[in-house]
Amino acid sequence: MDVMPLLLLVAGSAAVAAAARRTPVPAPLLLVAAGLAVSYVPGVPDYTLDPHIVLPLVLPPLLHSAATDSSYLDLRAQMRPVALLSVGYVLFATFAVGWAAYVIVPDLPLTAALVLGAVVAPPDAVAATAIARRVGLPSRITTILQGESLVNDATAITAYRVALAAAVGEGATWAGGIAEFVVAAVGGVGIGLVLMVPIHWLRVHVKEALLQNTLSLMIPFVAYAAAEQVHASGVLAVVVVALYLGHRAWEVDFATRLQEDAVWKMVAFVLESSVFALIGLQLPVVLEGLGEYEGAAAAWYAVAVFLVVVAARFVWVYPLAYLSRLLFAGARQRRQYPVWKGLFVMSWAGMRGVVSLAIAFSIPLTVDDGEPFPERNLILFLTFTTVIGTLVLQGVTLPPLIRLLKLPGRDEQAETLAEANAQAQASRAAERRLDELLSDERNALPGPLADRLRTVLERRRNAVWERLGAVNPVTGETADDTYRRLSREMIGAEREVFVKLRDGRYIDDEMLRTLLRRLDLEEAAAFRETT
Repeated sequence: MDVMPLLLLVAGSAAVAAAARRTPVPAPLLLVAAGLAVSYVPGVPDYTLDPHIVLPLVLPPLLHSAATDSSYLDLRAQMRPVALLSVGYVLFATFAVGWAAYVIVPDLPLTAALVLGAVVAPPDAVAATAIARRVGLPSRITTILQGESLVNDATAITAYRVALAAAVGEGATWAGGIAEFVVAAVGGVGIGLVLMVPIHWLRVHVKEALLQNTLSLMIPFVAYAAAEQVHASGVLAVVVVALYLGHRAWEVDFATRLQEDAVWKMVAFVLESSVFALIGLQLPVVLEGLGEYEGAAAAWYAVAVFLVVVAARFVWVYPLAYLSRLLFAGARQRRQYPVWKGLFVMSWAGMRGVVSLAIAFSIPLTVDDGEPFPERNLILFLTFTTVIGTLVLQGVTLPPLIRLLKLPGRDEQAETLAEANAQAQASRAAERRLDELLSDERNALPGPLADRLRTVLERRRNAVWERLGAVNPVTGETADDTYRRLSREMIGAEREVFVKLRDGRYIDDEMLRTLLRRLDLEEAAAFRETT
């Protein structure tokens, strides 16, 4: 097996993603553009998407990482709009795009058109949420987009399977399709509910951080495989387990949490960078075999399907937002009418991603009677152009659109005040607990050591308030910025001395690693308590 193409993909996409951080262009868009640019460079390996790799091996860890970083409480509070988008909209888009393609493309069977509709129905909110965080969208919109992206793949995959069964001649019926959808949804949630408690029990009781992280990396694959084994939704199983584990992560050992956070950030970075680069690299593949649809006809179909995909989201989002107030008492009690600006952003943030391409590439070459699958190459082409069109057009225009609409962003000062109040309450509880412990003679400490504990507590309590303080007129730094810089300078001076002592053979490498690890932990603590 030649691993060089894989190494080139990971290294190249990581380099482009790192470069994107120094530009105003979101990383997903730059990665897609880079993939398109190099797809025809001589010597570039063939990077055809394999759905048997993307769906079971790439999608589960991406979903797990996104779900553990999401807020279960926030998602529960926004359950209605999330459900309307992740289930209702995906099904609506499947039929709307499918019917439009059936009308627009000559000789395209309705069943094959519905396959196309299911393939392009689920938005990939990775790019949208990345932009939302970058420009500071209101947290409610960001939560809805995140929640939609966690569940909509399950709806689209199930809709695709039903449409595909009809297209290949397996005699699918409406009743059978609904039954399959219900079984997949209920089964996926059920598998997740069954797995989440024992997995969490293992995480709490296994104290070795390395074993914990090994378990953590296996969790999304175990949940996905277990659900798919019984023909349930692996996507929903992964999301249910990850939301539960993320909500109760505070019960896990601190060393595990620190390592796990770093490991999953690295995994998400590598996978997200690679999949967006892969999207651009599919250009040569999808252009092969268009046959009679090459040229102006293919371009017209691509533009038409793209416009229907974009319009369908507006048609769904706006009426449902206002109908919710009429149909649900809870929505009326909030007394706040939907803001058209926020709805416009949610409608425009419908970029498609790698899941759509992976599903499209899983379309079989033939139907049950041995005949070629109708217009398979055209479906691949239209999926590709829809993904690229939404990522490029909507992705590029979303940040200026948000700024133009002047949506109220996150109130950083209010959030800092809330954080300071929460820290103050926690510090008072910790101080009371410390007094209780020190009153027991078994916990007797010398005065300086007891004072050190109180000093650490005081520093933690004041750190948040210092972020709200005045800045240094010379450097422009806040007090906590200066504190963090001075801490790093002091630790850097210590680190240089330790290295010189090692080089002079006063201490060995093992002792150096012990001392440097202690400094690393202190530097990390100083950074965390001021951010």
